[in-house]
Amino acid sequence: MNETPIHVLVVDDDMRVARINAAYVAKVPGFLVTAQAHSASEALEFLGTHPVDLVLLDHYLPDENGLDLVRRLRQLGHRTDVIMVTAARDLATVQAAMRLGALQYLVKPFTFAGLRTRLEAYGALRRTLDTGGEAEQAEVDRIFGALAAAGPANELPKGHSPTTAELVRQVLLSAEGPLSTLQIADRAGISRQTAQRYLKLLERTARVTLALRYGETGRPEHRYTWLPSEGPA
Repeated sequence: MNETPIHVLVVDDDMRVARINAAYVAKVPGFLVTAQAHSASEALEFLGTHPVDLVLLDHYLPDENGLDLVRRLRQLGHRTDVIMVTAARDLATVQAAMRLGALQYLVKPFTFAGLRTRLEAYGALRRTLDTGGEAEQAEVDRIFGALAAAGPANELPKGHSPTTAELVRQVLLSAEGPLSTLQIADRAGISRQTAQRYLKLLERTARVTLALRYGETGRPEHRYTWLPSEGPA
């Protein structure tokens, strides 16, 4: 039995990038690109008459930013899911996207594998929710961890928050060089102990590299760097 495809609107001000992203989406089974839009107004007009399941949304648009568009969609009653696909790396934007309900935040440049992983996780999430009924705590934990961004595995270990993992990831991605645990904690707005816990997880999953820097006291300082992806989108 064929499943109903997940309809996607790709929104990016760069027509070439929009075409590439649309081509990527089309390669993932179960997803269908309904249209491409290159401004917030164009996207809003299309969604007014053509409901879709998912919007791949750039933040930098010529008439208003992506987060403002999400706010307008929610005010108008649109329940379309959103995955941010953008070069915006500042933590304020990341946090605002989370608060507005964006299910994922993918930083440019990215690989097809990176986008595919998130789309497949989203598809699994949709299938789970479409079954309806009630969920036990384990199922709730799996649903909320389905789009975690700590790596290719879509579930985080027990006691880890997808939101905190994403904050730590964004701090490392936006850094100009290696950062200490304290620097990461300060930039993410979390405690040093929490930062250490997530950094150890990311190190175990080969998402960060750890280097030691020796200071005047002789005690080494741990400094972390996010591992680059295998190639740009």
